[in-house]
Amino acid sequence: MVSLQLESRTVVVTGAAQGQGAAEARMLAEAGARVIATDLAPDMPAGPAGAASGHAGQLLYRQLDVSDDSAWAGLAGWIRSQGWQVNGLVNNAGITQRSRLLDASVADLLKVHEVNVAGSMLGIQALAPLMGSGASIVNVGSVAGLTAHYPVAYTASKWALRGLSQVAAMELGPRGIRVNTVHPGFIETPMTAGAKPEFRQATVAETPLGRTGCVEEVAGVVLFLLSPLSSFVTGAEIPVDGGQSAHGGAKSISDALR
Repeated sequence: MVSLQLESRTVVVTGAAQGQGAAEARMLAEAGARVIATDLAPDMPAGPAGAASGHAGQLLYRQLDVSDDSAWAGLAGWIRSQGWQVNGLVNNAGITQRSRLLDASVADLLKVHEVNVAGSMLGIQALAPLMGSGASIVNVGSVAGLTAHYPVAYTASKWALRGLSQVAAMELGPRGIRVNTVHPGFIETPMTAGAKPEFRQATVAETPLGRTGCVEEVAGVVLFLLSPLSSFVTGAEIPVDGGQSAHGGAKSISDALR
């Protein structure tokens, strides 16, 4: 069996209380990494707690508001005090807002941007100084960042995250730090649990694999991008969406002509 070579590597995962973040933390611990799981809760939530024992690696929890630069500075200072180097960062924390274009406010736009874009930038700024050559950053985008998805604040934030990721890949590449983005489609998480049935049905209809995804399917790609197995991959954008973004709207046309 091929190893992901993540043993003893220190990886920070944001938004790790549930859903994709919790799955990433668990799978990283299973692969032998030292995982620093972060989220808003003051104490370790049930998701990371379930992965805290019985694995080859180590899972620790720290409270973190990703939109607060002083909180990031505190996390970086704590990691430095432990004598650890950061080998990986997963900017997974994100929020959504479903207002359509003509109903959205500037406040809606800024609120989502603060977490989904500024939070990722602050994380990179705080932890890159603790990274050496071979470190890897994975930003979690969305199929909304590849399409004209209707919730305008969320979509705009994920398109902006793409730009941030590409600049980071260019700027940090000379230091041997890789930056890549994954773009999940409809993944079964607490965030998507409240989606209207019509939205779910329409999304599955536009997905060539004909189903929704699970958190482990996203986490598996994230782990690959964190590992030395992807050592010459940077600036990449990988959809994990069952093919939803690949056909550019042609699927409904094809289906109509069957």
